[in-house]
Amino acid sequence: MAATKVYIVYYSTYGHVEKLAEEIKKGAASVEGVEAKLWQVPETLPEDVLGKMGAPPKSDVPIITPNELTEADGLLLGFPTRFGMMASQFKAFLDATGGLWRTQALAGKPAGIFYSTGSQGGGQETTPLTSITQLVHHGMIFVPIGYTFGAGMFEMENVKGGSPYGAGTYAGDGSRQPTDLELAQAFHQGKYFAAIAKKLKGSQ
Repeated sequence: MAATKVYIVYYSTYGHVEKLAEEIKKGAASVEGVEAKLWQVPETLPEDVLGKMGAPPKSDVPIITPNELTEADGLLLGFPTRFGMMASQFKAFLDATGGLWRTQALAGKPAGIFYSTGSQGGGQETTPLTSITQLVHHGMIFVPIGYTFGAGMFEMENVKGGSPYGAGTYAGDGSRQPTDLELAQAFHQGKYFAAIAKKLKGSQ
C-alpha cells in the first residue's frame, strides 16, 4: 500500500509554532508507512513591518498552495494566536481554499490543530475551538489528542501549553521557547495523528 502522507502546514512569526511543527513531524514520521512533510503558508506582512516587529527571517521550508492540500491523507495545521483566534496569515490561506470547498476536495480527510499563545489566558482553547469551523465547512474530520498524552496533560508544577484540542506552547514576550514537555506533547500529537490517518487510509 502507498505511504500515508501527513502534511504539517503552519504559520510562525517568531519560530515557536515552527518548533512544534518540527517535533510533530518527527512524531508522525515515527509511524511505519507514514511520510511527513513540513509546509509554510504565505506571509502577508511586508518585510519592513516584519523587521520592525523583530521577526526573524523565514526558514527554507517550502510554501504551500491550496491545491497541494489535496495530496495529503491527513493535515496538521499550526498557527499563533491573535486575540484568541488563528493569525490572519493562516486565515488568509484558508480563505483561498474556496475552490476546494466548492468541490469538497478535502472532505473526509483527518485534520488536527496546534498553536502558540502569548499568555496563559491568551487562547489555548479558544484558538483551536474557533478554528474547527474551517475544518467543518470543508467536511474534514477533526482529530484532537484528548488526554492520550497521559500524565503530561495534568502538569501543575510548571507552565505548560497545549490542551485536549492539540499541542501548544506559550511565547510570552517572545523569549520563552517550547519546553521539553511541550515538545514531547507535540511529538505525541504527530505520532497519534499519523496512526489514525494511516488507519483511515487503509480502510478506504
